[in-house]
Amino acid sequence: MNGQEQASSPSLSTAALVLGYAGLLPQLLCVGMLLIGHEWRYAALAGGYAYAAAIFSFLGGVWWGQALASAKDGKPATTGAYVLAVLPSLVAVALFLPWSFGWEWPGPALLYLGALILGSPLVDRALGFAARDFLRLRWHLSAGLGSLTIALGLLAPQVI
Repeated sequence: MNGQEQASSPSLSTAALVLGYAGLLPQLLCVGMLLIGHEWRYAALAGGYAYAAAIFSFLGGVWWGQALASAKDGKPATTGAYVLAVLPSLVAVALFLPWSFGWEWPGPALLYLGALILGSPLVDRALGFAARDFLRLRWHLSAGLGSLTIALGLLAPQVI
């Protein structure tokens, strides 16, 4: 989309906004479980990682879909857009490997994953496919989920 199309794009629906922000609730629950010392603290870390990894992978799917749709706008995506789109899933699996092998986990993986989620709207901006209202929502949700995931990573040493 060019700047004119982005400026005139319709606002996101109330459902999109409510459900988008509701997507922060699972991570809030995980952080809350750690802070109150819930008996399922380790499950909260694993669940928090799984949720953040799933959302990060989902973002790659969004980028893939936007790249495919860009051809309809007469601006086909480059190979780089598709490479960026598959990276979140691969990175999420790579960050899970230390836990699989019994190495130091989950703190470092949560910190890396949180930082990547925080910065993910930069990919949206660089690709240039997202409408302004969608990009604004992406910044809010990525700041929320990224920060909560980093909080889990910082709290992890107290649990393990």
